[in-house]
Amino acid sequence: MALAPDISSSTDPNPIEDEGTHIDAPGLQPFVFGLFFIFGGITSLNDVIIPKLKELFTLSYFEASLVQFCFFIAYAVIGIPGARLIKKIGYMRGAVAGLLTMMAGCLLFIPASQSALFGVFLFAYFILATGVVLVQIVANPLISLLGPVKTTHSRLTFAQAFNSLGTTIFPYVGSILILGTLATVTAAELSGAELDAYRTAESQAIVHGYLGLAAALAVVAGAVWMFRDRLKGEKHDASSLAEGLALLKRPRFGYGAACIFLYVGAEVSIGSFIVSYLMQADVLGLPEQSAGKLISLYWGGALVGRFIGSGVLRLVSPGKVLAFTALGAIALIAISANTTGTVSGYSLLAVGLMNSIMFPTIFGLACEKLGPRAADGSGIINVAIAGGAVIPALYGALADGIGLAAALALPAVCYAIIAGFGVYARRPA
Repeated sequence: MALAPDISSSTDPNPIEDEGTHIDAPGLQPFVFGLFFIFGGITSLNDVIIPKLKELFTLSYFEASLVQFCFFIAYAVIGIPGARLIKKIGYMRGAVAGLLTMMAGCLLFIPASQSALFGVFLFAYFILATGVVLVQIVANPLISLLGPVKTTHSRLTFAQAFNSLGTTIFPYVGSILILGTLATVTAAELSGAELDAYRTAESQAIVHGYLGLAAALAVVAGAVWMFRDRLKGEKHDASSLAEGLALLKRPRFGYGAACIFLYVGAEVSIGSFIVSYLMQADVLGLPEQSAGKLISLYWGGALVGRFIGSGVLRLVSPGKVLAFTALGAIALIAISANTTGTVSGYSLLAVGLMNSIMFPTIFGLACEKLGPRAADGSGIINVAIAGGAVIPALYGALADGIGLAAALALPAVCYAIIAGFGVYARRPA
């Protein structure tokens, strides 16, 4: 693919210079790491909820993918307005607003269960995701600014390791609490009032889990509020929406934003349907709860890889590391789609290891030298996370037609484009 020269050079009519921009806030990093843990864990719970709702509402793969669509479309809807809100009220107050919105989304699962309507569940996910978007808009640029520029890629990857810790723990606990059932029937065997009663009863496990999360979020929001005035030197560019979107004219940033769209879409596609994939007789043939517990291996691979990657990225060009891991993901997908049994199941789970450094590395490479426009860049990147809404829906539609294994060609194409970005951005901006 032919790309124009990087216009972030000295010929740029609107150069972004601020290589040394940082915020003085001693002791704040652990709180930001905690934010990564929370929104990562909550996002990964979708992988557990999808097979549960698929059974309760007798959904096709495409219909089940609407959970991820309603969750991740919030990034497209809220990303840019959210960035402008953060610029107005500041990082810490923005984090509090996000946490409280997440809490409201968790509480909406109560009426969702009582109504036994799939659409109400989808609305609850959208509100929950709105809060996640706000927190993520805060967390990514803030962790970039809380330290020296030369270690930004390493620091982002280390912070993402805490995100992966959440995505590893939450699905395992969620599988035990949510995928277990005492029912001796399925939704497909019921109708009318009996079906509504079954859905209400079986969704109570979902409600109880999210009520616990709501309580925890309230505590965290209170703790973050206590630190609302700790940031010293926080400043934001007063650019307009058009000026923020103009960042997409920079080939490096625009290509990077597209790769975030593709990466999140590929990662979420695999995670969303991996329970159904592992339950297939020609793969592992596991019952639902046992397959659900293995989601932790998928996200746990990302956890391990991010701790390793935070060290590797200090020694090797981030672009080269990104290209290597993207190609590794393609190889594992090819193995899984063309084999059966244990090899097929565990090679797909191992894609999580390859995913490990992708988001923070793409983010860091795309946003190099944004300086005080970091919030604008983060907002646009968060819009690109809407790939988690679009690509899983396409994957679900493909899976309904050609099967889960053959449909893996879609995420493989996404990873191929990401490998190209790694080669393109292998040199500093």
